[in-house]
Amino acid sequence: VQLQASGGGLVQPGGSLRLACAASGAIGRIITMGWYREAPGKQRELVAIHTYGLSPNYADSVKGRFTISRNIAGDTVYMQMNSLKPEDTAVYYCNARHYDMTYWGKGTLVTVSS
Repeated sequence: VQLQASGGGLVQPGGSLRLACAASGAIGRIITMGWYREAPGKQRELVAIHTYGLSPNYADSVKGRFTISRNIAGDTVYMQMNSLKPEDTAVYYCNARHYDMTYWGKGTLVTVSS
């Protein structure tokens, strides 16, 4: 399974960005897809996870600001990020779990700065 993320960039505090991650090469539906992020000097952390049949799971720091969703085919995951803060600055990684395997995309940089 290959994951291709897009949508990162530079945005001012309070602004919005939408990340997208397209999966290819999977046989069958990918049950879980989500986003992690890695800020400078910090460990990679969960941001949001979408699993079919369950409610999305969000990090406390992004609840109410970020929304994760999937397309109908289930091979693309989106994350709408609103009210961005400087502390959201990080490299965001797409993640997929498929048949007991975990896959990572290359990451897309989000910089929140004035």
